[in-house]
Amino acid sequence: MSIAIDNFTKKLHDNLEAVEDRAKSLGESVRSASKKTQAEIQSKLDEVKTNLDTKKQEFDEYRATLKTQFEAKESEVKSHVEEWKANREVKKLEQRADQAETHANTATLVAMMMMEEAEEATLAAIAARLDAETAKAN
Repeated sequence: MSIAIDNFTKKLHDNLEAVEDRAKSLGESVRSASKKTQAEIQSKLDEVKTNLDTKKQEFDEYRATLKTQFEAKESEVKSHVEEWKANREVKKLEQRADQAETHANTATLVAMMMMEEAEEATLAAIAARLDAETAKAN
């Protein structure tokens, strides 16, 4: 494989491992939630909300970038690509490859951010359920 492909797949692999680690962390958080107090869950929820708030602009930028990349990809006509290949238009094909790699990276970053949103939503749901159960018991 070429160095460019090696670099891209290494970066993608690293990002996917980060997504996997985040998913495992979320799973552990959910499993242990029933053993935590309302205050502990609220504290963790506050921490996650703060973290999300600080990353909100970055997250919005990733989403906008992903939308732009998707629209650019949609406008790319398959026949043009075949023509570029036939005419050996390397610069256009390299630019297309660069854009595809950037799109894959951005999509992975959005997945990581979505895991953080999922954690916040899960903790909020658990806290709400605890509130309901506390009110019911009293």
